[in-house]
Amino acid sequence: MIITVGGTKGGSGKTTVATNIAIFLAEQGRKVLLVDADEQETTADFTEFRHDTFEGQVGYTLVKLNGDKIYTSIRDLSEVFTDVVIDTGGRDTISQRAALTVSDVYLVPFVPRSFEMWTLAKVEKLVKEVKLINPKLMAFSLLNRVEARSQYVESWTDYLKASEDIEFIDAQLGDRVVYSHAAIRGMGINEYKPRDVTAIREFSDFLQKLFVRIPAPIQS
Repeated sequence: MIITVGGTKGGSGKTTVATNIAIFLAEQGRKVLLVDADEQETTADFTEFRHDTFEGQVGYTLVKLNGDKIYTSIRDLSEVFTDVVIDTGGRDTISQRAALTVSDVYLVPFVPRSFEMWTLAKVEKLVKEVKLINPKLMAFSLLNRVEARSQYVESWTDYLKASEDIEFIDAQLGDRVVYSHAAIRGMGINEYKPRDVTAIREFSDFLQKLFVRIPAPIQS
């Protein structure tokens, strides 16, 4: 299973989603490769924090790849690992397109704010173009960093559900401080203490709804 977490706009929480998916899969005994395909290298920084926190027991393998090297390398590496999670930058880049040509799943987080609605059309266009090369690609969207009592959730839900190219995962991930607290230690939200039960439940619900839609590596 090769999952690319991406989009065409920064600030949507792609690295947070990607790293937590990788940690979740690794905890299930999967052999996971986490790929940092973003020039900002936030996933690599996260993994360095994790290495220090867990004294080298990261639980997954990290590689940094960019450009068309992703296409050639991931095809070979996917034979070694049971799951590959690719974190790409928030722009339509060569790296993101290369990742999508070899991916099974494209996961796009959206932050429900009114001025971000225009980004969906760009992602839909990208999906259509990539599917000409990789017709097996499955694209999904979700609402991430949802603020309490956000006035845009209902309209964004309807907006994303209406897409014919990207399937909406109806599971919200709240804008919770546990994500930032866990990230600076290189931890998944289910590893951080004290436990944020609500955040863990939201993320588990999201994963369950995602995996039932794809040839799932696990069933939550």
